[in-house]
Amino acid sequence: MDRRQALHALAGGSLLMPAVLTELLADEAGGVGPLQPKVPHFTGPAKNVILLYMSGGVSHIETFDPKPKLASDHGQAAGVKQLLGPHWKFRPGGDCGAPVSDLFPHLRQCMDDICLIRSMRGDHISHMESTLGIHTGSVSVKRPSLGSWVSYGMGSWNQDLPSFVVLAPQLPYGGDQCWSADFLPAIHQGTRIVSAKEAIPNLHRVGSEELQRRELQLLRRLNHQHRKLRSTDSRLVARMQSFETAFGMQRALPDVLDLSQETAATLRLYGLGENATDAFGRQCLMARRMVERGVRFIELIDSGSDAPNNWDSHTNIPRDHPPRAKAVDQPIAALLEDLKQRGLFDETLVVWTTEFGRTPHNDGPVGRSHHPHAFCSWLAGAGVRPGTTYGATDEYGYKVTENEVHVHDFHATILHLLGFDHERLTYRHGGRDFRLTDVSGHVVHDILR
Repeated sequence: MDRRQALHALAGGSLLMPAVLTELLADEAGGVGPLQPKVPHFTGPAKNVILLYMSGGVSHIETFDPKPKLASDHGQAAGVKQLLGPHWKFRPGGDCGAPVSDLFPHLRQCMDDICLIRSMRGDHISHMESTLGIHTGSVSVKRPSLGSWVSYGMGSWNQDLPSFVVLAPQLPYGGDQCWSADFLPAIHQGTRIVSAKEAIPNLHRVGSEELQRRELQLLRRLNHQHRKLRSTDSRLVARMQSFETAFGMQRALPDVLDLSQETAATLRLYGLGENATDAFGRQCLMARRMVERGVRFIELIDSGSDAPNNWDSHTNIPRDHPPRAKAVDQPIAALLEDLKQRGLFDETLVVWTTEFGRTPHNDGPVGRSHHPHAFCSWLAGAGVRPGTTYGATDEYGYKVTENEVHVHDFHATILHLLGFDHERLTYRHGGRDFRLTDVSGHVVHDILR
């Protein structure tokens, strides 16, 4: 007798109350939950997203946007400051020839798979506001994060794992608001994992799985009764679902975290075991394993808000940028290569971004200040035109001169690749329909296949 036959037998003997039986049978049949997969507005090439977020403000002038004129005019007056030439040489990458600085030698070899945007623009000069802008589309008021909107719109392929996971050893500027669901149903907020090496509290079961399942079924029944007596507060629904997800995570997450299943060649590819690359290499490898297991949106944060240990270098870029670049260059290149080898690249959208760029003039002696008026981001994978460079800035890198991509345009394009019209992916709150792109944003069709 299997479990379903046993449930019917128990019902026939009146050993289970009808309400409990209904819930158990629905669960056995795979009943609909808040994170079940949903159909987008149209068929998009991307099924999941890996967001690589570089906290602190990466200098576009030192990485993906070469400025020979700035180099030749180094030291000339720029108001009360001086023009500061790039600190590294640029060399062509891949067959497309896109120039990338010596900070990213591994990524330079991946440029045939990447669509580079040199014309990004944000709305704020401060870290917290700009970080929230790139994550939520708003620099002034709390709004749901990009990952939460994707979870809300698409659900999850794997009910044993969260639909939105954040791998963050440190809190970025803006804290956990960067993965908050805000007014969306709370079940869509990101689940933060601090480190692949650290044990997650209570991950391993106490007692048998069957006993825990029975306890969970009783808890589910009591929770539903409790909910009927109160308003439909999404936080209550999320709290109820959290027990279900935690039960599934005890089954599924140890497998995700067990990197011993990988070959020695794969571990070397990501730079595991090397001091400089081990931490972010583990994050990238875990992201690939989560994509394989149906997690919809994974964000990787390479560092937090503890400058100068992130990309925020006001005084000494030659000192501060190399260790940050060393930590992420090889692991990100490995992630792209690994996704391709495993047939996941064409359905996974990889997004690399920071909150803003840095000024062409100096701040400290050889550092640069915040610069939201022009910076670089890139996309790779599902539906993206590879080997493409889009947009341009002036000869010093101060302003966008061609094909500006505002943060809202960036978000609209990501949603489009997932199959969503960004103007129709809305949620009713406070008497109006809200969306990720507020009241603007255009899909950048020129960078799509």
